[in-house]
Amino acid sequence: MKVNKGDIVARPSYKCDLLFRVVEIYPDYVELAGEDMRLIADAPLDDIVIVSEKDRSEHEKKSKEIEEHSYLLFRQDAKLMKQRGEYEITSGYKREPNHFELRGRVLHIDGDPLYLRKCTELYNRLGVPVYGVHLHEKEMPEQIGSLLEMVQPDIVVVTGHDAYLKGKGSEEDSRSYRHTKYFAECVRIARKYAWHRDELVIFAGACQSHFETLIKAGANFASSPERINIHALDPVYIAARVSLTSFMDGISLSDVLRNTISGEQGLGGIETKGVMRRGMPIKYD
Repeated sequence: MKVNKGDIVARPSYKCDLLFRVVEIYPDYVELAGEDMRLIADAPLDDIVIVSEKDRSEHEKKSKEIEEHSYLLFRQDAKLMKQRGEYEITSGYKREPNHFELRGRVLHIDGDPLYLRKCTELYNRLGVPVYGVHLHEKEMPEQIGSLLEMVQPDIVVVTGHDAYLKGKGSEEDSRSYRHTKYFAECVRIARKYAWHRDELVIFAGACQSHFETLIKAGANFASSPERINIHALDPVYIAARVSLTSFMDGISLSDVLRNTISGEQGLGGIETKGVMRRGMPIKYD
């Protein structure tokens, strides 16, 4: 079996439960990135099979259904938040809203260019302003400072791929994770830029990342409390909820996690305020 970069494969040793994209090929093994999950893994050449077009189509159909369900849940909550905001700003009077919204701007740094494209599409669909950058996880700490200065975001997402490496040590040791240390360093640098957790809201992490390390470093939200895999789009739903919530309101952790695909086993956080600001009146030309 000839394997090429970009091939979609599965691992028989894991009962082909996840689909992966081949990102690097070595003499005895390949490096894989999850097709839907933010997981990176090495696999022996004899432990991968190329996924047929039929199986891939079926998988994509199921994934789209899951993603669309989360999107609809988010839109329902966003509609309720908007209606409540309009009621408050008009003091309950039933009249045409005459206000505008300044939604929180997101700086999304992603270790996977394909995931970045998918995330950017979802931000645009949700009406969230975003500046997206693709960087390898190891390069992120070197670049985040200048990006913060340039973009001046309200929300930062630092994500990509990660994995717990059993041979490196225990699950409680953050050094046992492939990229957690780079995500944590980015958070620490961002906190020097804005130390208050409601001034700059940060999401950090990917599949199986060491949640506690990222929260202690200064993140508002992070993955992964139970060291499970998280979906590629989960960081977007958290950032979008912050962007579309008024700075006068706190964000319900249970609500924001309910709208993600991975849920509270894969994502967690601390009490945080929204960053969106309303203004009035609207000036019409």
